[in-house]
Amino acid sequence: MNHDMTFFGKKICFIGAHPDDIELGAGALIAHVAGATEVLCVTLSDNKKNPDLVNVAAEHRRSMAVLGVPEDHVIVGGFETRRFPHSRQEILEYLISLNSSFHPEIVFTHTRADIHQDHATTTEETLRAFRGTTVLGFDVLRSSYGFFPNFLVDVTAEDVEKKIQALAEYKTYDSKYYFDPQITRATMIRHGALAERQYAEGFDILRIVAQFGCC
Repeated sequence: MNHDMTFFGKKICFIGAHPDDIELGAGALIAHVAGATEVLCVTLSDNKKNPDLVNVAAEHRRSMAVLGVPEDHVIVGGFETRRFPHSRQEILEYLISLNSSFHPEIVFTHTRADIHQDHATTTEETLRAFRGTTVLGFDVLRSSYGFFPNFLVDVTAEDVEKKIQALAEYKTYDSKYYFDPQITRATMIRHGALAERQYAEGFDILRIVAQFGCC
């Protein structure tokens, strides 16, 4: 087996547009690192203006608890779903403030391959707000086209199960195909195959800020 590149951060921030985005895109990685580093998960919209989705913010908090993220490190904002492009400046200012207060070393957000207007705006404003910071993009299956992971992170079978358990907290989405445990597991098996590992969570590179050192 090839040697892995080791990366780390004392503070890692995950930024999603809606409840469920972060878990779908990076749940296994969060389960893997939550006990070893400080994780902050920020969701920009609570989706509460949709009468069919009134429970998802609470489901999101329960989901994050399954992954091991402390309640005080789960933030849900009040930006209006499907209106992010109209709130671009306010979102940018919100994220700049977040950067100033938390100052993460690595940020995860939506891939550029995502065509949802809220997801795309989140990515663009994250890159603006966190200049000089490594930013990696996660995939939300239902709205991404052309995503191919070029940053693969080894995760364990236990991490995969935690991700599946976390997504099961979303009773609102029981009937959605992208919450099917078989699809979740199959995706991480595929990413694992690309990395020649059993399982992997896959991301694309939006920005890498690095320093080379020799031991």
